[in-house]
Amino acid sequence: MAEGSGGEKTEKATAHKRSEQRKEGNVMQSKDVVSAASILLLFFALRLTIQLAYRVITDDMSYWLAQSGHGMDNNGTQIEGMDVAPKLILEIGKTVLLAGGPLLLISMIVPIIASGIQTRFIFSTKSFEFKLDKLNPINGIKRMFSLSALFELAKSIIKLVILGAVVYSEIKGRISEMSRLLQYEIEIGIVYVADTVFAICMKLAAIFVAIAAVDFLYQKYKWEKDMMMTKQEVKEEYKQLEGDPQIKGKRRQKQQQMAMARMMQAVPEADVIIRNPTHFAVAIKYDENEDRAPIVVAKGADKVAFRIIDKAEEHNVKIVENVPLARGLYKSVDIGREIPYEFYHAVAEVLAFVYGLNGKTPKGM
Repeated sequence: MAEGSGGEKTEKATAHKRSEQRKEGNVMQSKDVVSAASILLLFFALRLTIQLAYRVITDDMSYWLAQSGHGMDNNGTQIEGMDVAPKLILEIGKTVLLAGGPLLLISMIVPIIASGIQTRFIFSTKSFEFKLDKLNPINGIKRMFSLSALFELAKSIIKLVILGAVVYSEIKGRISEMSRLLQYEIEIGIVYVADTVFAICMKLAAIFVAIAAVDFLYQKYKWEKDMMMTKQEVKEEYKQLEGDPQIKGKRRQKQQQMAMARMMQAVPEADVIIRNPTHFAVAIKYDENEDRAPIVVAKGADKVAFRIIDKAEEHNVKIVENVPLARGLYKSVDIGREIPYEFYHAVAEVLAFVYGLNGKTPKGM
């Protein structure tokens, strides 16, 4: 039972652990989602730009092949000697950028966006740090035969089987049409082959999207499982964040003792102690020049009440018994606060009585 409650990971990861793991770069993401998004968008981009790329490449090749024996550039300027190579390389570079630039841009941006959406664009340098345990052969063997490794192997096999089946099925259905391509112009043949490739790619993309969805759910499940904590880990984290309960209790006790000491120091400065003989004692102070109303400078029940009374007697502070007033002030007013309006009249009578005993005249009440 002790092992089950403290050794097994039965608790979901806390918000603090999730935050710390994000700082370490340990976040959930599916590589198949990135691959599927890249493949899908690349195929669509290829379909949209294939005609432009074909026209750019054929026009450029036709022109340079035509001018190859004349030493002329695109502007009709004569090219001499070693100037041919740099200009040819420059023109080839322009052609490649025009024809393949959009695909290159998509292949760079889409993986970043797909990964960023899953990880909320977190970047951690700790994920690049060298870890010695990665060189441990025993850990490597464990990873090779882990559930995650087996799942990845199964995915790879499934992808290869699907890839072969889709390509075979599509080509088999078009084999008779492909045999007649030699009868048509080369442009028609290229367009037909491009349509065939695109049809294969779209089927593969749809299948890979489904695989990516399954992989995403599995990676999320695996990450949540790996992040789970034992009951003891949760307790230890709570201690670190909130402090050890015993230390916290001692700190609270120390604070209460300090507050009690300050309160007892204020008792000798009070004008009167209003008490309930058996339960409550409330110390009242009123400075007509500074206070808008009398202030409760100390209060207590039972043992604390008797301490207040003893302290008041030591310093000759007047003590008046008034059961309802003592009970009402104790329950209604915090230490250091002015008394509410509803107690003005009763407290004024008490202060007037005390001032009369001391030969003072109350003002402002």
